[in-house]
Amino acid sequence: MGSDRWVWPHCPVERNGLDALSLADLLLLALALALAGLVTGFLAGLFGIGGGGMLTPVLYEVFGSLGIDESVRMHLAVGTSLVVMVPTTIRSFTAHRARGATDMDFVRRFRVPIFAGVVLGVLVAGYASAPVLKLIWIVSGTLLAARLYIGRDDWRLGTDIPKSRWVDAYLAAVGFLSTLMSTGGGALISMLMTLYGRPVLQALSTSSGAGPLIAIPGALGFIWAGWGAANLPPGSLGYVSLLGALIIIPAGVFGAPFGVRLAHGLPRRQLELAFATFLMLIAMRFLWTLL
Repeated sequence: MGSDRWVWPHCPVERNGLDALSLADLLLLALALALAGLVTGFLAGLFGIGGGGMLTPVLYEVFGSLGIDESVRMHLAVGTSLVVMVPTTIRSFTAHRARGATDMDFVRRFRVPIFAGVVLGVLVAGYASAPVLKLIWIVSGTLLAARLYIGRDDWRLGTDIPKSRWVDAYLAAVGFLSTLMSTGGGALISMLMTLYGRPVLQALSTSSGAGPLIAIPGALGFIWAGWGAANLPPGSLGYVSLLGALIIIPAGVFGAPFGVRLAHGLPRRQLELAFATFLMLIAMRFLWTLL
């Protein structure tokens, strides 16, 4: 590049190729992102979730260590997580569907309301500040953690999921919140199905079908919402870090089938408690940054 140099926004060091970060630093960063991808894919298969909810806080910290401006760091973490979710959720859904436990009629039913919620979430993301996104994550993550801690699969609202506007509104809310949290909506849809008497395994398999419906339009929406935004790092497409996605996606696709295998073969209670604890720790972390 000759003598041209560029800097990451608000980063304390200049970079020219590998000047600012040594090769060892870059390899360590790539390894951390690859491990995050493996965990993301594994959890996508295990819980029928997109895994992005786990990845978002990791990317938030990684982007912070690189000096990326606080005004776009949360948006970039969410948008990149949504892109990563695209192949992992598709892989998770196809693996679950191949085992024959997925209720495809319900998948077809929740397509429209979830998509409507995703569109609304993208519009909000385009105008919301980083503290607003954190607050949504804190509230939603805490409620989801509470549900996992309680762990009562015997609670019932009825014997079958009714065809009502309230259920459609709930599904739209799942799409809305999942977009802003970069999750696949699996836990919320699983909760709805089990409350209406569906077997846990069927709920997990069916809820995985929401992941692609949220990840694909959500990722495109965050690219649109961040187009031309200031303080984005090099290699970004809107609120999406292409470099981060390229490292994480292959690892996530590789890890998803292992999660599916465990979901169909082992008790999940201890893993649910671990997931709930992680959600609470991240919620407290984001709350601390707000305070």
